[in-house]
Amino acid sequence: MTEILYRQYVGESDLPHIMALVQSELSEPYVIYTYRYFLHQWPQLSFLAIPAGSSDPIGVIVCKQSMHKHASNRGYIAMLSVSKSWRKRGVASTLVRRSVEVMRRHGVDEVVLETEYDNAPALSLYESLGFIREKRLYRFYLNGKDAFRLVLSIPPSELDRNLPHYMKRSPTNTILSYPVAPDDDDEVSYR
Repeated sequence: MTEILYRQYVGESDLPHIMALVQSELSEPYVIYTYRYFLHQWPQLSFLAIPAGSSDPIGVIVCKQSMHKHASNRGYIAMLSVSKSWRKRGVASTLVRRSVEVMRRHGVDEVVLETEYDNAPALSLYESLGFIREKRLYRFYLNGKDAFRLVLSIPPSELDRNLPHYMKRSPTNTILSYPVAPDDDDEVSYR
């Protein structure tokens, strides 16, 4: 069995490989600026899977992490793609675990993503990693398909227990220091 090496995104030279993988495997079209939005701001959250002895990636994950409604530190998996000939080898789950671990070390409260409602392999993968279906988003994708929003709640770690009291998360695992606006995106179920 071929060893697979995993490494973080290192720069613009990775971009053509990432775009080729995503465009060949995912139904949603993305322009180069979408890739750069994620990769330039959160390069530490994007990983590539490369077979030993090769320079061509066979898997990629692209993520971001930011404050959501000024209340919770949220990670987001924007793109996950593994070449068909390399599936069923743990590549996708390793990519997700690596990104989630980096987010966890940076204080994420939850990780969210969307996937097509009928993508059984993706739903199975994410659910095996602890993600739960939060809601169905009708006609979410440009192709008219519905999506499920999936959420992985990240419990406070041992590191959180050692923080001063004023820096600890609330029991609901969010930072509640000021009022939060209503969830505008809950009313929108399609793009």
